[in-house]
Amino acid sequence: MQFLKKYWPFLIATGILLLYFLTRLANLTGLPIFTDEAIYIRWSQIAGNDANWRFISLTDGKQPLYVWIAMILLKFIEDPLFAGRLVSVIAGVGSVIGMFFLTNEVFKNRKTAFFASFLYVIYPFALVYDRLALYDSLVAMITIWALYFEFLLVRKLRLDIALLLGMIMGVGLLTKSNTNFALILLPFSLVLFDFKQKHWRRLLGKWFLLALVAAGVALAMSLVLRLSPFYHIIGEKNLVFIYSFSDWIARPFAFFVGNFTGLGGWLLNYMTIPVVLLVLSSFLVSKKYFKEKLLLLAWFIVPFMALAFFGKVIYPRFILFMTMPLLVLAAYAFVYMMTVSRKAWFRLFIVIVFLTLPLFKDYFIITDFAHAPIPKSDLTQLVRGWPAGGGVNETVAFLKEKAKTEKIYVGTGGTFGLMPYALEIYLHDNPNITIKGFWPINDTAPKEVIDASKTMPTYFVFYQECPSCSQIGFAPAEWPATPVLRMKKAEQNSFYTLYEIK
Repeated sequence: MQFLKKYWPFLIATGILLLYFLTRLANLTGLPIFTDEAIYIRWSQIAGNDANWRFISLTDGKQPLYVWIAMILLKFIEDPLFAGRLVSVIAGVGSVIGMFFLTNEVFKNRKTAFFASFLYVIYPFALVYDRLALYDSLVAMITIWALYFEFLLVRKLRLDIALLLGMIMGVGLLTKSNTNFALILLPFSLVLFDFKQKHWRRLLGKWFLLALVAAGVALAMSLVLRLSPFYHIIGEKNLVFIYSFSDWIARPFAFFVGNFTGLGGWLLNYMTIPVVLLVLSSFLVSKKYFKEKLLLLAWFIVPFMALAFFGKVIYPRFILFMTMPLLVLAAYAFVYMMTVSRKAWFRLFIVIVFLTLPLFKDYFIITDFAHAPIPKSDLTQLVRGWPAGGGVNETVAFLKEKAKTEKIYVGTGGTFGLMPYALEIYLHDNPNITIKGFWPINDTAPKEVIDASKTMPTYFVFYQECPSCSQIGFAPAEWPATPVLRMKKAEQNSFYTLYEIK
């Protein structure tokens, strides 16, 4: 008993981390690669092999930090998909640890802090994206740590904290544009400032100077992006996903209701209604830490409403980082209710009500993703629709076998995205395989493909909709194409097909 009393924090921390790795690493590559993952992993391979292309992601308006981390892991890990997804697994570890420090700083309670970390581990939203080769787990981790240091800065007013905050925000600016909210929300931390203290004007001025230092460090770090001639594409790419102010002001409420409804539905699905109720009840169960709770809520509401107003093309993953402060609020309410409850049966009731649904979703996410009760848009992208890479592994194995004894040619319906990148990831260094992407697809096969078929085995991959195709994943009827491998996606009339061209 003495051992448990003395070392319980260490034992709980170890248990949470073990559970994290168990849930994230189990069958990590079981889900097929999908379009965005193929792009990012291929960029990482190119950047790792050619120093001139370290900023390759900027050619599509994406910041390079994920690519830089992944290109290092690719040097040591044979499976590119595992290496790419491991970046998110590592980021998730940072989120688990950051969640503890943030919650402990906000509420000064280690039990609440440990439960917040545990809640992150079983959070279905985090479980999905910590297992994918995407930017979003990195963004979530940066959000947690930026918020932590903003709490520290307004409470302690120290230069070292300002410098660390600046570096965290700078890392964010090198990761994804939505991390700008850490800078935008910095003034909101003044809700914690004590305007009743002595010399409050001088201390407020000190906070202002330290905030400028933090912002200056962050912006200075982001200047490295200007080394690339493609820097300007970031702004152009952002306008693919959000409306410019001039476009928005012409019709400010035109898309708000639709966006708000969609985002709210994704939030309720991933966070689950019981956990959302925990978030709301955190303001009701106790009046303590009201300002702290308000700040946490603001870090969700401001970016959420901004996306609802300005969002042009939206996906569930865009709101992952916004929900991190909500987990802190949910943890506070849960631990408070467990603490004030004296009856064992009521504590068990609380556990069952608030944790059963997230754990139910987790089970399907790990064991049967195609039928997981998560937003349909994510299921479409990741496993059911044309962006999903079902069939890629089988195609790679087939082509490797064919290329053992002779040269082969492989064409793909698409020049950017899942094809040809998913094949290039695994086959780019095979001298017997030539891969070429084509778009658009017409009624007649490209001359280069027909010419290649006269001298060597020639194949062509169809996986997305094209004007000349009768169905998604089917070649035009006029092509001299015979199906070699065909896989049906979960969505109706959606296929992935490898054809031989003769």
